[in-house]
Amino acid sequence: MIVLGIILLIIGLVAKIAILWTIGIILAAIGIVLFVLGSLGHAVFGRRHYW
Repeated sequence: MIVLGIILLIIGLVAKIAILWTIGIILAAIGIVLFVLGSLGHAVFGRRHYW
């Protein structure tokens, strides 16, 4: 999810498409939050680790 967010950020920046930029920021932020929660040992969506 983090990688997809970064790819959308780059495409949105290069192509000057604001909606891709916005979706990329949202996906990257959600991915980072899930990664941090999973690495701290909290269960995320029933899983002990989130990659």
